[in-house]
Amino acid sequence: MPLNNISSNKVFDGWNKQYTHTSTSLNCEMRFAIYLPPQIAQGQKVPVLYWLSGLTCTDENFMHKAGAQRIAAELGMAIVAPDTSPRGESVADDEGYDFGQGAGFYVNATQAPWNRHYHMSDYVVNELPKLIEAHFPVTQQRAISGHSMGGHGALTIALKNPKNFSSVSAFSPIANPINCPWGQKAFTGYLGKDKKTWQEYDTTMLMQKTEAKLPMLVDQGSEDNFLVEQLKPEALTEVANKVDYPLELRMQPGFDHSYFFIASFIEDHLRFHAKHFA
Repeated sequence: MPLNNISSNKVFDGWNKQYTHTSTSLNCEMRFAIYLPPQIAQGQKVPVLYWLSGLTCTDENFMHKAGAQRIAAELGMAIVAPDTSPRGESVADDEGYDFGQGAGFYVNATQAPWNRHYHMSDYVVNELPKLIEAHFPVTQQRAISGHSMGGHGALTIALKNPKNFSSVSAFSPIANPINCPWGQKAFTGYLGKDKKTWQEYDTTMLMQKTEAKLPMLVDQGSEDNFLVEQLKPEALTEVANKVDYPLELRMQPGFDHSYFFIASFIEDHLRFHAKHFA
């Protein structure tokens, strides 16, 4: 499938690029960003970290704000950041910031009109990695991470597809979406009213069923204004303790929900994933 390169910027002797392509999973044109570290210039293939962003974000937020390229260049790691939803005039949308375009929640929608385009789980698990591995000098070693809605996406996708990833991490993930307003709104719209189907996209539910236990790192700011109502990290800790899941959840005093928080700890996450690539 052809790619259209729309931007290219040198950074830390590697390249940060943006591409568009026609997505068969989402039935629309999609955009993603990729950071290619300097090691590829010597003919080396590198592992890939897939980053999933949060509500209202695009492929640009992480690449512009997290400051991840310096460490990725050192470690010899590519980073791929897809958009957060299908987009376009023909794609269904909603007036709210927390549903529709910019808020795909990394699920495969089953309800009309959303089921025509909103198959973000299929896109991240299958289509995008195949595209990356076909067009760029990367290995089949993959890790996955994300923030907020994207943290939810990273955790659930990794738990459902443990053979696809060597490790998973998240910042401020929506840990228990079936029990918070963001998740309840999104799941009702995309998946319908049968709450049994919601459990397939809830980290606390999936963690209780999985036999493969990927290494998992989660950072959560103590001053996050969404902490109590939307994120619920205590539910994640409770289940991890119950099933003896290898979760390291770090409460970071004074930090909020912003990219200042992500930039402060992204180095830890990249080194965590690099260790498990080996």
